[in-house]
Amino acid sequence: MTVNLNKPVLRVRQVMKLGVDIIDGMVTINDALRGMKYPETRTLIVDKRHQDDEYGVVMFRDIARRVLARDRSAERMNAYEIMSKPVLSVDPEMDVRYCIKLFDAFGLSRAPVIENGIIIGLVSYSDIVLKSVLMQNEDSDETADDAGGN
Repeated sequence: MTVNLNKPVLRVRQVMKLGVDIIDGMVTINDALRGMKYPETRTLIVDKRHQDDEYGVVMFRDIARRVLARDRSAERMNAYEIMSKPVLSVDPEMDVRYCIKLFDAFGLSRAPVIENGIIIGLVSYSDIVLKSVLMQNEDSDETADDAGGN
């Protein structure tokens, strides 16, 4: 495999979603879902309780497996009861190729993007694939325009 050294590195910051739902761990699953502003992420980040705590995560698959499949009430289950914690996160300046390797190594499909201890976004395989392809198409179009003298 050859690496094009002239090609700029695609960073997580360039492909991540900026909208993230951050909830308190004590909120019920029902209330958390009703309050989601970004349901397309299929992810709820559980906020830290204090400075020395870590973020948690609840994904729709967690709700399906740990609430619905077990016939539990989403109105009585709290986010902290089904969250995964600590959450693995990525740096916004990470090369997306390493982000993909991290996802593969740990069986992740998405991760929060943390800068200076604060969540600034969320990145997923879908974000990486779609935005990478779109950016490649834009580069191809610009190259074709340059070659055509436009």
